[in-house]
Amino acid sequence: MRRIWGRKNSINVQKAMWAVGELGLAHERIDAGGPFGGLDTAEFGALNPNRRVPVIDDDGTVIWESHAIVRYLAAKYGAGSLAPDDPGERAKSDMWTDWTQSDLQPAFIGGVFATFYRTPENKRDWSIIRRGLARSATLFQLLDRHLEGRAFIAGERLTFGDIPAGAQLYRYFNIDIDRPSLPNVEAWYERLKLREAYHTHVMVPFDNLKGRLSL
Repeated sequence: MRRIWGRKNSINVQKAMWAVGELGLAHERIDAGGPFGGLDTAEFGALNPNRRVPVIDDDGTVIWESHAIVRYLAAKYGAGSLAPDDPGERAKSDMWTDWTQSDLQPAFIGGVFATFYRTPENKRDWSIIRRGLARSATLFQLLDRHLEGRAFIAGERLTFGDIPAGAQLYRYFNIDIDRPSLPNVEAWYERLKLREAYHTHVMVPFDNLKGRLSL
C-alpha cells in the first residue's frame, strides 16, 4: 500500500495529497508532525533524515520534499496528463513549481501566514508582516499577468505546475489581509475549487494553526 506521512492541514502535505487525489491513487495517509509528533523516531528518520513531512513510500520508493513528490507522482502515474508530454509545456510546469518554492511560498507562507496568522497578536512584528504582504502582492500580481488568457499555469489543462502555487490560494483568500485586485488568479482559484481533489485535500480548515506558530 502506498503510504504518505503528514498532517492534513500542512500546506506541503496538501500538495502531495492533491496530486494523489488527481491521479486517483490508492493510499494511506499517516498523521505525523505538528501535534501528532512522530518525526523524532528512528523509523521516521530512516525515511527522511531531515525529519519533515511529507514523505511518501510508494511500494519501496521513498521520496521526501513536496515538489519532488508531486513531480514523481505526475511522471510515474500521470504521463501525458498531469505530467505533459510536450517539453515546452512540461518546462512551464517546472518553471512555476520552482518559482513557488523560491519566491511565492517564502513570501506568503513565511512572510505573512507565519508572521501574521500563526503568530499571537501581541507578538506580531508589523514591519515584517507589511514587507511580506507587499512581496506577496507583487508576486501574485505577476502570476495574475501570466494567467491572462490561460485556464491553468501551463495552458488549457491542469498540470503538476498548478499544484504548488494553487495550494497557496485557500489560505491567501481566507485570512484577514489586504489583497490587490487579482481577477485572473481568482478565476483560476474558482476553477480549482471545482476539482474534487482540490476540495478534499487543499480546502482543509486551518483554524487550529491560528496564533500557534509552534505547531
